[in-house]
Amino acid sequence: MRARVVLLAVALLCAIVGPAADAQRAASPAAASSGFAALVAKLSEPGGDFGGDNLISNEQSYLRVLPAIARAGVTGGAYVGVGPDQNFSYIAQVKPAVAFIIDIRRDNLLLHLLFKAIFASAPTRVEYLSVLTGRAPPPDPAAWSDASIEKIIRHVDTAPAGSADIRTDVRARLIRLIQGTGLPLSAADIVRIEEFHATFIRDSLSLVFAVRGRPPTAAYPSLRDLLRETDGAGHQLSFLASEPGFQFVRSLEARDLVIPVVGDVSGPRAMAAIAAEMRARGTPLSAFYISNVEQYLYSDGRFAAFVDNLRNFPRNDRSTMIRSVFPSGYRGLLPQSTPDSLSTSLTQPLGVMLADLAAGKYRSYAELVMASGR
Repeated sequence: MRARVVLLAVALLCAIVGPAADAQRAASPAAASSGFAALVAKLSEPGGDFGGDNLISNEQSYLRVLPAIARAGVTGGAYVGVGPDQNFSYIAQVKPAVAFIIDIRRDNLLLHLLFKAIFASAPTRVEYLSVLTGRAPPPDPAAWSDASIEKIIRHVDTAPAGSADIRTDVRARLIRLIQGTGLPLSAADIVRIEEFHATFIRDSLSLVFAVRGRPPTAAYPSLRDLLRETDGAGHQLSFLASEPGFQFVRSLEARDLVIPVVGDVSGPRAMAAIAAEMRARGTPLSAFYISNVEQYLYSDGRFAAFVDNLRNFPRNDRSTMIRSVFPSGYRGLLPQSTPDSLSTSLTQPLGVMLADLAAGKYRSYAELVMASGR
């Protein structure tokens, strides 16, 4: 009996990224056009390295800023962010007209292409997480539209994994969807994307952020933890916590409005190109998720160049920075006993930040952090 259940589940997993996905791809003018690829190329610049794969975030507190975002009326416009899929949770709440994901690592672009293909192949949250982790979806995924994130997590934690042949077939279908974007990809790029997916399948929801050459840090949150995280008031608000949030992000992906960009936020090209694209679309900045990148910009003497790029962004009085701070960046913000691996998330109106900088404030990263709000 168990064998029959496993075979049925695996067949369902294949069906998700099989003919239905291919039909969706064929019906999608975005996937069939080269506009997406041309825009990514126009906005991007040569990449660099940041020392880790960054397949998921290490910021447990990433959703704690959402009440402040809501109070400030941060919505619509253009969203800009760095890193992997924590951006989707901010996008689900801000609901921008367009989103740009800029990262100095080309690997981040490749990772977002994998996410894009999974969104295209997975109509629901439970299917998305099943395909991401190589687990079989439930027999009737559509019936899970109101399921809690806890129920979806339980399903993924207990669902059978597909065989090696099934995983190979699923990955091949995802690669075809990625190639359908029109972006030129080398053989090494394809191998890298496959490695990313294999890592999600191997570690499933126990995956944690890792830095190359170092063992995983025990205090870092797992993917399971990040999906369960709340806004501090008990509300689970990751993009996979509710079907409407997931569907909003999926709709942006389907219309090629989540645009991965290879670029240095303090560099001369990508940020200026994004700002020009925002002006052309008439979309002022709504939110800029910068993680703790500013800490490195200060230490490398490149923070002023980043600020110059920010000044070029079209903005309004609701445009907001979202930053994460680790004790290593400024321990005075957190109790002395806080482990270096734990973060806090903060916000600051961009207009206030730029005005303060023009007045000579924030001579250090610590001063910038202290001017931010929870």
